[in-house]
Parts: sequence; C-alpha cells; structure tokens
Amino acid sequence: MQPVRLLILGTGGMAKNHAAAFAAIPGVSLAAGIDTRAEGLAAFQAAHNIAHGFASVDEALAWGQFDAVTNVTPDAAHHASTLPFLAAGKHVLCEKPLATNAADAEAMATASAGVVTMVNLSYRNVPALQQAALMVRDGAIGTIRHFEASYLQSWLTQPAWGHWDREAQWLWRLSTAHGSKGVLGDVGIHILDFATFIAGMDAVAVSCLLQTFDKAPGGKIGDFTLDANDSATMQLRLANGALGTVAATRFATGHLNDLRLRLYGQTGGLEVRFEKGSSHLRACLGDNVQTGAWQDIDCPPVPTIYQRFIAAIRGQGAADPDFARGAALQRLLDRAETSAGDAGRLLTI
Repeated sequence: MQPVRLLILGTGGMAKNHAAAFAAIPGVSLAAGIDTRAEGLAAFQAAHNIAHGFASVDEALAWGQFDAVTNVTPDAAHHASTLPFLAAGKHVLCEKPLATNAADAEAMATASAGVVTMVNLSYRNVPALQQAALMVRDGAIGTIRHFEASYLQSWLTQPAWGHWDREAQWLWRLSTAHGSKGVLGDVGIHILDFATFIAGMDAVAVSCLLQTFDKAPGGKIGDFTLDANDSATMQLRLANGALGTVAATRFATGHLNDLRLRLYGQTGGLEVRFEKGSSHLRACLGDNVQTGAWQDIDCPPVPTIYQRFIAAIRGQGAADPDFARGAALQRLLDRAETSAGDAGRLLTI
C-alpha cells in the first residue's frame, strides 16, 4: 500500500473533519499543518498528533516532506494558496467552491496537469445521488425533460449550528467583504452539482434572482456588513434542452440542511432526498408509470471524498469531482450572479 503524507492547510472547524477522516485511512499520515494563527495551529497539532506546523505555504514547501494537501482555508484564499502546491507537484483536495470567480478556478484547473486534484463537493458522498446518477446513465428514465432541485437550510432562523449573529465562523458567510458569495456560492454550488451530476449533463443557460434580507440594524454586526445573498432561485436549460428550477436558501424554516431533486424523463422519474443526514431514492418506472406509483430504491454505501482522493493518488480510482468540474460549476455560478445583476436575464454559459 502506497503511503501518503498529508498536509492540512487551514485549521478551522472543517479542518477537524478532514484530519479525522484522513487519519482513519490506512497508510495515510498527517504530516503537517499550516495556519497563520500560532495558537490555533498548536492546538490543532496537539489534538491530531501532527508533528510539524508552519505559518505559511512557503515555509511548508521549503520543508517539503509531504505528498498531498487538503486545502481548508476560506473561499477567497483557495486560488492563491493552492497554486504553489500544484507548481510543486503536490496532489490537492480543495474545499468548495474551487475559487470565487471562474478565471481563478480555470487557472487552478489548468495548473493541475500531472497531479491528482479534487474539489470537496461533499454531497457526492450521498448514496442516493450516486445510485440515481447510475440509473440515469443506464437509461432507466429515458431522455430527461424536466427537473426541480432545492437546497433548504434554516440556520438564519434557528441556532442549531450556533448563533450566526454572534460568531465569526458564521458571520463571514454573510459578508462579501470577507469573501462570501452568499447562499449562491456556499450551498448553491452543491445543489447545482447535485442536479447536473445526476442528470449527466451540463447547464447551457441560466436565469437567476438573488435576495438579501435585513438581518441587523444598519445591515452590520461588528466588522461584518451583512450584504451577501440569502436566497437564490434559478431556471436552467440543460444541454439536451431540458428545463428545470433550482432554489437555495438559508431561510427554509424547519429544514436544517436538506437537498431534494425531482428528475423526469420520457419513460420514468426519480426523486432524490437528503434529509437529516440520511438519503432516500424513489422511482416511478415501467408499468408504474401508468398509475403514477413510486417505489423505494436500495442505495449501496459509497466511499467518502477523503477515501476517493487517496485512492486516486494510489491509482485505484478516478479523481472525481476534479478541478475541471469545480471550474465548470464556477462558470455557472458567475453567470448566475451576472444574470441576477441584470434582473434575471437568461444568459448562455
């Protein structure tokens, strides 16, 4: 088994999940961490038994004793912090979105030749998503004509994940000055990948509306101006002409973190749900189409993004979703944002 020495870039909340997941994979060692915050870095190293810590990417590259990097920095830092590792021939898993604009994302994809690169679209780990995509590829529902997709979060109406109005770990996600692209960039990317991956087609046109709601007096809390979008609605046309709607919001009271997709083909339909951490797949196929009867479909477990990244490095699986996919999604997000700035005008991608 090929050993893999992993460096973790960024040691915030999400980095804890990366460290635990990678440490559980046989043959993977946590070689080092990087963070400009010395105290936070030291605590992270102690918690995960990581011997080496660095204050900068340059320091880590000068040391060089690692094979791969998982980039868990804030969105706006992905581009600048990833490129030096790619230039040094290191494999990289990057948190989503790949970048905050298409030009930077495409530069990252171009620079990834010769190494394994993946973007952490975490809902690719959902069994119902993978099973639905397989069924579509096998022609189970025929030619796709229509779809409806939604990503529903309620964290601006309840404190289940913490108090968004008091904690910097949440507040930055509401402020464009702190690198946030709002709900469109944060969770919209997930539902757009969810829908188009299962459909097996890219979007070729988009119309989008975005809305930011008043959440504090003067629209500010401390140093954070709360101007990032809170809700997004989109209309998409897929490559074969199929039409669909996509919605994403942080104001879906009663839905902590739920994704849904209804996909309709000429010979059948699929319904994919991920709710309360569990995924479900239903289908209307064959003779059931005549009566509108739906049946549950069994969905086998799938490997995590962390396992797939290491497998790809070892030549045991595909690097999917890769940086090229991340760049394609960023082009779609950019066009959606442009459309919203033009009153929802339909734009080609």
